[in-house]
Amino acid sequence: MDYKKMYEEWLTNPCFDEETKKELASIKEDENEIKERFYTDLEFGTAGLRGIIGAGINRMNIYVVRKATQGLANYIIKQGKNNQGVAIAYDSRRMSPEFAKEAALCLAANGIKVYIFESLRPTPELSFAVRELNCVAGINITASHNPPEYNGYKVYWEDGAQITPPHDKGIMGEVKAVTDYAACKTMKEEDAVAAGLYQVIGAEIDDKYIEELKKQVIHWDSIKAVGKDLKIVYTPLHGTGNIPARRVLKELGFENVYVVKEQELPDGEFPTVDYPNPEDKKAFKLALELAQEVNADLVLATDPDADRLGVYVKDTNSGEYITLTGNMSGALLADYEIGQRQDLYGLPEDGALIKTIVTTNLTDAIAKHYGVKLIEVLTGFKFIGQQILNFEQSGKGQYLFGFEESYGCLIGTHARDKDAIVATMALCEAAAYYRTQGKTLWDAMIEMYEKYGYYIDDIQTITLKGIEGLEKIQEILSTLRENTPAKIGKYEVLSARDYQLDTVKDMKTGKVTSTGLPTSNVLYYDLSDDAWLCVRPSGTEPKVKFYYGVKGENLEDAKALSAELGKEVLAMIDKMM
Repeated sequence: MDYKKMYEEWLTNPCFDEETKKELASIKEDENEIKERFYTDLEFGTAGLRGIIGAGINRMNIYVVRKATQGLANYIIKQGKNNQGVAIAYDSRRMSPEFAKEAALCLAANGIKVYIFESLRPTPELSFAVRELNCVAGINITASHNPPEYNGYKVYWEDGAQITPPHDKGIMGEVKAVTDYAACKTMKEEDAVAAGLYQVIGAEIDDKYIEELKKQVIHWDSIKAVGKDLKIVYTPLHGTGNIPARRVLKELGFENVYVVKEQELPDGEFPTVDYPNPEDKKAFKLALELAQEVNADLVLATDPDADRLGVYVKDTNSGEYITLTGNMSGALLADYEIGQRQDLYGLPEDGALIKTIVTTNLTDAIAKHYGVKLIEVLTGFKFIGQQILNFEQSGKGQYLFGFEESYGCLIGTHARDKDAIVATMALCEAAAYYRTQGKTLWDAMIEMYEKYGYYIDDIQTITLKGIEGLEKIQEILSTLRENTPAKIGKYEVLSARDYQLDTVKDMKTGKVTSTGLPTSNVLYYDLSDDAWLCVRPSGTEPKVKFYYGVKGENLEDAKALSAELGKEVLAMIDKMM
């Protein structure tokens, strides 16, 4: 069925409500908009669904959510796991509560019990709840840090991590097999409750989650000594982090936590920011103003579903607040967590530090220093969660820390996804510890650079929307795949990894080996002088990303090298556009 026929089907089929039909009737003269909404199904990929809210098969709406959930239910039933239940959480975005309820009632109608949170909760708490309640799966309604017009649908499996092989492919296949929206099951909430298939959860899970976080504290002594003196500015960016982040900091003993009032309450329109992403410096405008006002030591921001943490720290020498990228804050926490555990308890012989392929090579230096195994996985925290599951199932390997460049890490194994609440707690703890040593977090960062090397990493991102944009993204990857560069700027390409073809080619010898990782549309170039470049399409947005890193003699040198490589990357992009 072509997009025009599908559009007419939605306008006339009694399966769809009048509000949906009214919205679609309003675009009847806009051929391009009709095409964008109906030329393809909103893809249920390995991360679930993510798209613009609206009517149509290529949009996020109750019917697309119901279809995805029916596919998930079919997969769970075929796995013989329908007696375990599914946990459901949602964030502050528009339609999040409605989508969560639609998913819950579809599962209940399929005879699968649901545990649905009473109100919005962070992503890591959903991951925790899946394991705590012995569920077969979890659903989180969130579009993370995307703009306000987006929402999404993430699926977790029983280990608490987002779905990985073979479950991702199995669920995707079942969702694709659902072709009739009218065939998707649902039922009334009161009937689901009466049947024992719909249970609202809340405080009891909150309490257990917070207690698990507090178990990760290493230096209670430092918090007791100086926690009341540290000044912390925090913003949840209108999302889910406000209550759990403030609660855990208060229970630890941090008394001076200043919350950005304008961004404190949940609001799916995100009225104070263009883009609710702690990676975006503009999102920190109000927080930095408050920090100057109260003379804060550190400034923290969590994204709407509280799995990513953005950080600014004060340099007492200059009085300026300096941003820590996800690579910087992740490396700082990795060094703190592993180093302090080594000093206090010793490290296990099979301890492991895990990073993604686009995460800083500073991680490699940290792992080498402590003599722990470094494991590299594909982009996506679910692959870090998969490694933790492998450790548990094999009895070999102990998780010490894992992080990715996109501002996400996990301390402990209570969850299997990025956890900005535990990261908030740990950074404040680290700040307290370093203060007892007469240092700031920025001092600790500079000491780490001096110890391991001045690694600087950055990213260039190109947004290409719509059908043509999707085609252009694939064209860029194909062009690079077919024409491996010999040099990028002043750097020689030493080896080229193609994760889609599962090859690593030594550019001097021509020898080809395997990447050892699952298939993914990603290209990676190991460059001379400890530099690197990686190209991959975003899994959640219409973007192609160019990640790169350098190593300099000092901070100024590293910044200059990074800026130079960044210009070369932009020039490379321009040639392909």
